[in-house]
Amino acid sequence: MSPATPILLWNGRIIDPANAVDTCADLLIRDGLIDNIAAGIEPPAGAQVIDVSGKLVVPGLIDMHVHLRDPGFPEKETVETGCRAAAAGGFTAVACLPNTDPPIDSPETVEYILKKARNADARVYPIACATKEMAGRELTDVDALLDAGAAGFSDDGLPIESEAVMRELMRVSDRRGFAVFPHSEVFALTRGGHMHEGAVSRELGIKGMPAEGEAAMVERDINLLRSVGGRLHILHISVRRAVELVRRAKSEGLDVTCEATPHHVALTDEDVLVYGTQCKMSPPLRSVDDRDALLEGLADGTIDALATDHAPHTVTQKLQCFPDAPNGILGLETAVGTIFTHLVEPGILSASEVIRMLTATPARILGAAGGTLTPGAPGDVTVIDSSLSWTVDAQTFRSRSRNTPFHGHTLTARAILTILGGRVTHNAGEHTGRAPCAV
Repeated sequence: MSPATPILLWNGRIIDPANAVDTCADLLIRDGLIDNIAAGIEPPAGAQVIDVSGKLVVPGLIDMHVHLRDPGFPEKETVETGCRAAAAGGFTAVACLPNTDPPIDSPETVEYILKKARNADARVYPIACATKEMAGRELTDVDALLDAGAAGFSDDGLPIESEAVMRELMRVSDRRGFAVFPHSEVFALTRGGHMHEGAVSRELGIKGMPAEGEAAMVERDINLLRSVGGRLHILHISVRRAVELVRRAKSEGLDVTCEATPHHVALTDEDVLVYGTQCKMSPPLRSVDDRDALLEGLADGTIDALATDHAPHTVTQKLQCFPDAPNGILGLETAVGTIFTHLVEPGILSASEVIRMLTATPARILGAAGGTLTPGAPGDVTVIDSSLSWTVDAQTFRSRSRNTPFHGHTLTARAILTILGGRVTHNAGEHTGRAPCAV
């Protein structure tokens, strides 16, 4: 279907946190843009009318932390397959991190990614390298990368260990207004570790990564923010002391935000005993107490966003012994179910709060279009069946990879329809249910 075909989503529960909207109504998309939200909209001539009674109609979801592995690793993922997986998960936009080959440290690589994304099933916002070749020694040409379309800067899974380099990057952030996305880790504390340091790592005889390895770097970067200004967004926060540091920094009015991943919310280091390398990631799955701190931080607003850290790897790579297997799991196609199952169903967050963390907040941090259903905004819309129970089958993923510990898990809630700029990119089937719209 082309964006020229109007789409009327009939009788859904419209949740648009950017505009404090949570109501039962119809939504019309016309000419690729949000046209109108009201009860009883008369469908235009030729419009496709889709009954979304009893479903959530929300701005297209935005995942601000994914790895598309493109350029360089097409056996794991490409821009095309990653965006296809995004659409299947309800995401209309993703921000891709720069650990590619070559890394995203030149305007040419940014332009390569944006060109490949033009006809893909999601908008792509490249996060460029903070330092040349992610070597941590010299800043990239930040101005040139911004002009090419970079949405922020990070050395991805490598911390910027040099305080002088990080200080200079924060100064440039303050001047240009972009966010810095650091991986928070002190290698001197974590080097050689493969999972969280605790009772489980000792039981398995695997060298652990202490929680302080993350917290100490978060503390350093917040101190730099306090000293020189800028915008700081902490990727995949995972330990209690780091959450407490961010909470304190926000109380001072510092411009710091952070994200949590669905897997750090749903799983702990104890799950490594069950799922092995499918649960190997960085930062690692943490203790129950750290997971509880994430839940507290989500509930009180310390944690701003939810992001998947979608990290594809081949089956062969993940079948290696634990120390040799690469870090990372998939996330795009299981995020909605994992988040609703572990956050909304237990009452930790409301559906509206979750949608804000997946739409308006990531759009604001990235400076990206979308994240709202305001008339005139891009016609990016996700329809979620929040009562749908489904079983994860990794063999049906649209991603090129299959590495997930959630295979076989029964989850509640799934994106059933994804619309990008008025074009349907994912449709899970006919929508004929007549469930009432309940707010």
